[in-house]
Amino acid sequence: MTILPSPQQLRYLVALADLGHFGRAAAACAVTQSTLSAGIIALERQLDAAILERGPGKRPVFTPLGLELVRRARAALSALAAVAETAAAARDPLSGPLRLGVIPTIGPFLLPRLMPALRQAFPRLQLWLREDLTERLAEDLAAGRLDLLLLALPALLPEAEVVRVAEDPFIVALPQGHRLAAAPAVPLAALGAERLLLLEDGHCLRDHALAACSLPGAGETFAATSLHTLVQMVAGGLGVTLLPRLAVEGGVLAGANVALRPLETPQGRGLGLAWRARSPRAAEFRNMVPAVAAAIAAPVSAPVESERSLEAPAEGNPPPPRAVLPLSIS
Repeated sequence: MTILPSPQQLRYLVALADLGHFGRAAAACAVTQSTLSAGIIALERQLDAAILERGPGKRPVFTPLGLELVRRARAALSALAAVAETAAAARDPLSGPLRLGVIPTIGPFLLPRLMPALRQAFPRLQLWLREDLTERLAEDLAAGRLDLLLLALPALLPEAEVVRVAEDPFIVALPQGHRLAAAPAVPLAALGAERLLLLEDGHCLRDHALAACSLPGAGETFAATSLHTLVQMVAGGLGVTLLPRLAVEGGVLAGANVALRPLETPQGRGLGLAWRARSPRAAEFRNMVPAVAAAIAAPVSAPVESERSLEAPAEGNPPPPRAVLPLSIS
C-alpha cells in the first residue's frame, strides 16, 4: 500500500515554494526551520523523488518534478479544505470566517457602507479583508488563500464564477475653468487632445478607462499610484482624468477643487463578485449577491459640493449641489 504524504508535509512544500526561504516558510507553518527541513527531506524519501536541487546557495531551487508536486500539493490542500468547508456550510450557512479580496479603486470608497450592511445581513459572518491589485487577488483566489473577490469588470478569471452586481460609470474630472467644463457633457473625442492622467500599470482601472473609452489619439499620459493622487494632479492643472462614480460618491474629491462632467457617451466599468467555480460555498456567495448589490445602490448621505457638480453651470450662477449619485444595478 502506498504511503501518502501528510497534509503537514504538503503545507511545508507549498509554504517553501511561496516564500522562497526556509526560515520564513517555517515561521508561516509555526514550526522551527529544522522541523520544516526534516519534513521536506522525509517527503523526498517517501516519494523517492528529488524535490529540491542541492547546491551551495541558501535559496531553495525546485526541480521540474518539485514544481509539479507543488502544483498538485496546492490542489490537494484546497480539496482537503473544501471537505471542512462543505460540512460547515451545510451546518451553518453564511457564518464563520470569509476571506474577501478587494481592489484599491473599490475598497476605500465602498467598504464603509458595505461592511455595516453585511454585518447586519449576516451577523455570524467574520469578514477578513485583503486589498491588492486584481492580478494578485486572482492568484490568491485560485490558490485558496481567498474565498471571495469584489472587483471591477471585465476581469480575467478563467476558473472562477463571476456575478456582475452593479455598473460604475466613468466621470471626467477637469481643472476648474477648463474649456471642457463649459459643456454639459464631454465627448470622447475631446479627450484625445488632453493630457490624460491615469493610474500606474497593474491597476485594472487604467485598462478599463482606456478600453471602455477607446480614446482616439490620446496624448501623453502620466501615471499615479492612487485615485486621490490623480484628483490632486487634476486640481493642480496637470491634466484631466476619468473617475469611477463610486469613488466620487466615496469622497475621493475631498479638499480638491475640480470640475466633474459626465461623458457624452456613457462608459464605465462593472462591479462584481467572484469565487472559485467549484467552491463548496458557492451557494452562500450567490445568496450574498442581493445584499452586496443593495449596499452599492444605497443612497450616499454626503452631498457633492457645488464646485464638483456634474451639472453644467448656468451663465453667472454656481451649479446646484447633487445630494445622491445612484449606481444602476444590473
